[in-house]
Amino acid sequence: MTIIYFGESKQSSTSFHRASALRRLGHEVTVFNPYEAVAKQLAHPILGKIHFRTGYRFLRNAVNTWLGSKLADVRQADLVWVNGGELFGPQGLQLIRSAGKPVVLYNNDDPTGGRDGRRFDSLLKAVRYYDLCAVMRDVNVKEYKDLGAPKVKRVIMSYDDVLHQPFGDTNEIPEKFRSDVAFVGTWMRHEKRDEFLLELINAGISVSIWGNRWQKSPHWSKLQPFYKGAALAGRDYVAAIQGAKISLGMLSKGNRDLYTRRSVEIPFSGGLLCAERTTEHQKMYREDVEAVFWDNAAECIQQCRSLLADDQRRNLIRDAGRSRVLALGAGNEAVCNTILKAV
Repeated sequence: MTIIYFGESKQSSTSFHRASALRRLGHEVTVFNPYEAVAKQLAHPILGKIHFRTGYRFLRNAVNTWLGSKLADVRQADLVWVNGGELFGPQGLQLIRSAGKPVVLYNNDDPTGGRDGRRFDSLLKAVRYYDLCAVMRDVNVKEYKDLGAPKVKRVIMSYDDVLHQPFGDTNEIPEKFRSDVAFVGTWMRHEKRDEFLLELINAGISVSIWGNRWQKSPHWSKLQPFYKGAALAGRDYVAAIQGAKISLGMLSKGNRDLYTRRSVEIPFSGGLLCAERTTEHQKMYREDVEAVFWDNAAECIQQCRSLLADDQRRNLIRDAGRSRVLALGAGNEAVCNTILKAV
């Protein structure tokens, strides 16, 4: 199948990973990055924030002109895949559809949840023009349909089958990525991740933190000794997960998360998932057999202490978790294939 893929093309992006998965499935994929068409506007220190907060509607004309220049390629394709879709409004989708090809939307955020204000205004006005919308949460299905989406498919967030492969020899993991308890993620205002981690640290749990924006935390002075560096990608990300005895999985309440990509990336990458207890996590993994869960920081502290004192138990849960995530079909290749079959 020949696919025109509209999405981020940076090699560190999950968009790039999905395009690569489609190629591994045997499809001919041409990637066009819409963010490059308006890169100057988005990079502006003031205007970039305005565009984010106004749903990119002031960029629609520029984006539509750019889309028009790709129509000849779209007409030669079998299918159009839009990854993200926040820059594309109704006119842009009508332009794409004029080529007469099926159009798929994949968005792993929560556009109907409201956490990001009006960021997804353009996308939400355009969902009715997609032949299929792939969403990550059960709650999104009805919300998309209420907006006029003709067909909505709920899929699981995914790891990458190649990028997130664990190290075959753990001796290859650099010492700087070895830790007792690791959290790889971003500091987010109102999510209280910093307060949670500080409770673990105050209880004597040795926590290693990687991610962006942690300097903005009001608790930065106390967290700084445990901060190991900025966001990780590629093999460094896998090394930090596999090199940790325990990897924490935190959710975004603003995104109405009951699981995240970390929920599948951690077990697949050879890590032990220690995450917030939710109905979704409990459906995915057998508790205390394939993953470990907690309801609050106090319970997480207890779980960490117990696991750190028992190497054999940690290894059993880690191995069982990886077997389970493989059985879930949560890799990019399986998820992409599921979406294509549903079109």
